[in-house]
Amino acid sequence: MSGSRIHSVWRSYRSIPIVYRLGAAFVLGSIVGLAVGQPATALEPLGDLFVDLLSMIVIPIVVFTLVMGMRRLSPGRLGRVGGQVVLVYLVTSGIAVLFGLLVANLLQPGARLSLSGVEQPDVEEPPALADVVLGIVPDNPIAAMAAGEVLPTIFFTIAFGLALALVQESARNENVRNGVQTIFDIVEAGAEAMFKIVWGVMEYGVVGVFALMAVAFGEAGLGAVRTFGLLVATLLVAVLLHVAVVQLGGIVVLLLGQSPTAFLTGIREALVTALGTASSAGTLPVSMANADDNLHVDEGIYGFSLPLGATINMDGTALYQGVAAVFAANLAGVSLSFGEQLVVVLVAVFASIGTAGVPSAGLIMLTLVLEQLGLPLTIVAFVAGVDPLLDRLRTLTNVSGDLAVTTLVANWNDAVDFDRGSWVGEAPTTSGAPAED
Repeated sequence: MSGSRIHSVWRSYRSIPIVYRLGAAFVLGSIVGLAVGQPATALEPLGDLFVDLLSMIVIPIVVFTLVMGMRRLSPGRLGRVGGQVVLVYLVTSGIAVLFGLLVANLLQPGARLSLSGVEQPDVEEPPALADVVLGIVPDNPIAAMAAGEVLPTIFFTIAFGLALALVQESARNENVRNGVQTIFDIVEAGAEAMFKIVWGVMEYGVVGVFALMAVAFGEAGLGAVRTFGLLVATLLVAVLLHVAVVQLGGIVVLLLGQSPTAFLTGIREALVTALGTASSAGTLPVSMANADDNLHVDEGIYGFSLPLGATINMDGTALYQGVAAVFAANLAGVSLSFGEQLVVVLVAVFASIGTAGVPSAGLIMLTLVLEQLGLPLTIVAFVAGVDPLLDRLRTLTNVSGDLAVTTLVANWNDAVDFDRGSWVGEAPTTSGAPAED
């Protein structure tokens, strides 16, 4: 085959979105494992390499993306409206993780599947709740980073990023302000470099997922099929509960006193786009158009809250961490204590501030959660194959949450007109067009 032909084939392959290639690798690896059986375990080193690559990027991703997240949340923008938006976003994300944990503890996905590729960690006495909370603050942040301790790293990075933003805004010395700007520029360059590395890791992930699934299904047989079906069903139930109870029942009905049908009608274009693109950022133009034309929220509110929501409000992604953490623990043959489940909530909420802009954000957040809990990162590869479906459910939940919170904050600040648009049955407009993902 000529060089030009190889290049053409490679370009055609790369033109397929990575999530679909991971899905294909999941299916093909599963088929090979079921067909070949035990000999498929020879592929295990290829899967182990993918797990090692994921482990390598955890701490750098946390540091670079969170500092950039704090830069976006500069104190000048965190006034009354900004404070309300951020607070409600964090609260709803926390509730989302709790819903995920609740449903996963009831349905127990992965409980009846044992995979030798998932090593059972050493079982230790669960730490007391006070120790869990105090453990968030690192004695030595550099040592915490070197040891791969995710939650202390997140805490210090958020504090450091906010301190930089405060110094940049309040410092009278121009050299100091310029120095802070230089740090932000370096961090931004580092974040962009990490994005490239993440994409490289996910490119190899096609091979890694194929290998790990071949090994998993070669050892577990058809029992694994039912397990992954239950994982998808668990996330779907958790998503429906969160949207119905928190976003529609809690925010739209109780706090706004409006019809959930009217709200859903007003945002239906954004929901369809979210399902189609699996990208909160790609859906943003449609979300903003729906907020303006159909929900009649003031631009001064949605112009700030929706872009910020695409950055830090990850209800669906946070919810997924609760489900996936229980799934991972079940595969590893351990039970998560109350303190460990609280850790899942904290990591998912705080990590959502920075990882939203990262390719395959849900998988990267899951890596952070598993790393903190001491669970094997192999589970990331196991769920990567069904992630295209899971990602669409997560994105829909993220987008509907962004618009619900935006409307709530607008109502608190007399910046929404409930006498117009979808609230009174006017036909939704189609002024927004989805951006390319």
